[in-house]
Amino acid sequence: MMWFPSAAFSLFLLLLLHQAPTSRSQSLGTKKLRLVGPGNRPEEGRLEVLYQGQWGTVCDDDFALREATVACRQLGFEAALTWAHSAKYGQGEGPIWLDNVHCAGTESSLDQCGSNGWGVSDCSHSEDVGVMCHPQRQRGYPSEKVSNALGPQGQWLEEVRLKPILASTRRHSPVTEGAVEVKYDGHWRQVCDQGWTMNNSRVVCGMLGFPSEQPINSHYYRKVWNLKMKDPKYRLNSLANKNSFWIHRVNCLGTEPHMANCQVQVAPARGKLHPACPGGMHAVVSCVAGPRFRPPKMKPRRKESWGEEPRVRLRSGAQVGEGRVEVLVNHQWGTVCDHRWNLISASVVCRQLGFGSAREALFGAQLGQGLGPIHLSEVRCRGHERTLSDCLALKGPQNGCQHENDAAVRCNVPNMGFQNQVRLAGGRSPEEGVVEVQVEVNGVQRWGSVCSDHWGLTEAMVACRQLGLGFANHAIKETWYWQGTPGAGEVVMSGVRCSGTELALQQCQRHGPVHCSHGTGRSAGVSCMDSAPDLVMNAQLVQQTAYLEDRPLSLLYCAHEENCLSQSADHMDWPYGHRRLLRFSTQIYNLGRADFRPKTGRHSWIWHQCHRHYHSIEVFTHYDLLTLNGSKVAEGHKASFCLEDTNCPTGLQRRYACANFGEQGVTVGCWDTYRHDIDCQWVDITDVGPGDYIFQVVVNPKYEVAESDFSNNMMRCRCKYDGQRVWLHNCHTGDSYPADTEHSLEQEQRLRNNLI
Repeated sequence: MMWFPSAAFSLFLLLLLHQAPTSRSQSLGTKKLRLVGPGNRPEEGRLEVLYQGQWGTVCDDDFALREATVACRQLGFEAALTWAHSAKYGQGEGPIWLDNVHCAGTESSLDQCGSNGWGVSDCSHSEDVGVMCHPQRQRGYPSEKVSNALGPQGQWLEEVRLKPILASTRRHSPVTEGAVEVKYDGHWRQVCDQGWTMNNSRVVCGMLGFPSEQPINSHYYRKVWNLKMKDPKYRLNSLANKNSFWIHRVNCLGTEPHMANCQVQVAPARGKLHPACPGGMHAVVSCVAGPRFRPPKMKPRRKESWGEEPRVRLRSGAQVGEGRVEVLVNHQWGTVCDHRWNLISASVVCRQLGFGSAREALFGAQLGQGLGPIHLSEVRCRGHERTLSDCLALKGPQNGCQHENDAAVRCNVPNMGFQNQVRLAGGRSPEEGVVEVQVEVNGVQRWGSVCSDHWGLTEAMVACRQLGLGFANHAIKETWYWQGTPGAGEVVMSGVRCSGTELALQQCQRHGPVHCSHGTGRSAGVSCMDSAPDLVMNAQLVQQTAYLEDRPLSLLYCAHEENCLSQSADHMDWPYGHRRLLRFSTQIYNLGRADFRPKTGRHSWIWHQCHRHYHSIEVFTHYDLLTLNGSKVAEGHKASFCLEDTNCPTGLQRRYACANFGEQGVTVGCWDTYRHDIDCQWVDITDVGPGDYIFQVVVNPKYEVAESDFSNNMMRCRCKYDGQRVWLHNCHTGDSYPADTEHSLEQEQRLRNNLI
């Protein structure tokens, strides 16, 4: 720790630090830019520059997209979307450091661009410029990433692979056992087994996407090696005598995320002219694949913790093995603060989930902000822990952690070869096109298209993940306008039904013999995206606002027209009588990394004269009352929906509003709120008798719009109705608690009812 003798300087530092939390400070390398304003959107705000120890603003004179692009790249984002003039994000304080900024667009920082000079300006703070960057961060920013260590003579230690030796291991996908080969200076070398340890094996397995290692039959491999070495014509015989064939010694602790972080001796000791690795052979490693990467019939060789209910999970990741880290504490899921988060702790999470070691530990909610409690901060793992709960950590959101500090991870995953069995053709960009798959037809591997019967968003999600392109934006059923690959137009896969968790389309259910009701012009297609929205219901608000109302039919004509009442209302003597309504308020929050937008453009929106606005989605929410056995006894639903930003955090601009044919959607970090006192915000329970029920709300029930996570789209409450009053309790979204908690609560309720 450095010591500053000046008390005044220390006070100055404290004042600077006191101001910092209101913004997101920029690039880790430059420490010169920040965006001030929206609390939940790190990619937009008033642009401020640090010069001579003081933060100041930038004038909007001559500022345009090229200047915004340079600023966004300096801040660690991929590109700029636009800029904002006239202090859209509020007026700053202090000096206006830059005016008349001119950039070519290729500069690495804003201070490399032309300007009037530092502090030379004729502007006022009403002209402070703001920027809006593309939310996609530059790769690896900000994060702790595996970087290959420099080896001897300044050469790089690169990839690792296993070369299968036994015929049985060659048939496995992925390869889990074989001789270790390391790519060094562009060439593959084998590793001498002298001094090889299980810790070394653990590091190799982690790099290849496997959570653990197991002993090998060293006597058998030695026997195979000796047989090959006795054959003078065998190529291995001559190679083994060359020093350039070997990595001579590896010494790992077992906690390293990459072999380059271990002590590695590439060349033989100086002055030794005899052949390398005398009396030794190549090191052989056997890894244990996680449950998702094993052949279906393969059983685990030993008792493993992966079979138990996981107490950690990844959310909002675009690829397999990446996402925001969430942990289960006291039956509730919450996030982990990124303070002291590093590759060693991240690797514990990865291995606990059945992946390998971590290749990247991400900070600053790069993979989206969570909702709910922050369970852990200051996590300190040593690397050999089996679960994250075994590591030292502070409980709760200590040290000032907010959800903008949520930690995330990217794990090493095994190479299953699935990415080589699918491709897109004919699209306008590499992220879209006709889906073509490779399958076995009459014993021969062939490329062909997928029948679009039953093709939907869950199938498209699997296809995009298999391609390494993230989330599905659209599942396309008609692709006649896209030219597929010549010779691959025949349909080779039909009846595809995916749950959404599969690693490849080949793992989904499908027809045996191919049966497609139409020709090749309507083959399945997709468009993919690297970020997606994620809607989640505010369960507590529903629980707190529920009540009963007996509403006269004379006030329900408009709602009846929009099918918001039970069918028995059709047979009533209008306008006499009333309907009993279970009313409540809802707030739907966009937790994802992209705005939630309607599937169709405004040309397809429907004007509803009754309620005087356009509906952009036909069915957006289902409201149902179920028996404890799951049978529906009453329903209410939004026949269609108007999407808008009703509430946004302080400083975050509302982008969507239904009024005056405005754009519709839900901005990241904003709420779409529907009050209890508006039409259709109810379930018609006129025909329901007293009893115990389950009240259920499902958002985006038909998966019309892509989301990064559909598991939190359902909210359930316990409902008790005595004929005059109603109580909702234990309201929670589908992913708030472990899967078996809700089931056990239902079982307990049924037992209690039977006992009564």
